[in-house]
Amino acid sequence: MNRRIFVMTAVAIALTTSMSARADHSFKHAALYKNPSCGCCEEYANYLRRAGYEVNVIPTHDLDKIKREHKVPEALDGCHTTLVGGYVVEGHVPLNTLNRLLTEKPKITGISLPGMPLGSPGMGGQKSGPFKIYEISNRSQQVYATE
Repeated sequence: MNRRIFVMTAVAIALTTSMSARADHSFKHAALYKNPSCGCCEEYANYLRRAGYEVNVIPTHDLDKIKREHKVPEALDGCHTTLVGGYVVEGHVPLNTLNRLLTEKPKITGISLPGMPLGSPGMGGQKSGPFKIYEISNRSQQVYATE
């Protein structure tokens, strides 16, 4: 291989790697909307940060308004609302499921772990069984993942 082809190939690989790293990093920016007095939401934000996410926590008294603006049905309301990678992530969704969502990029609005289940990321207590994480989409109550 001549030197010119080698250099051009090396530059192309470096650019592709750089672009992939930027694309991978871009979905790790998250905005987490929470009630100002909620501590478990801060714990969830820290959980995401430990996994490499950059999390901007936004305290608000208009959490219900934010949920409705992002098409979260009341039945799927979680403790807080996170916007990440073009999706809405409702509640204490485990990292495996969040990463799956951001990798697979399904044509849905987002996912939800409704309520504040004990043992979920950011919550204290003992997990009593598998978590059902639901799709937020036009379909009704479709399970996206079980963890």
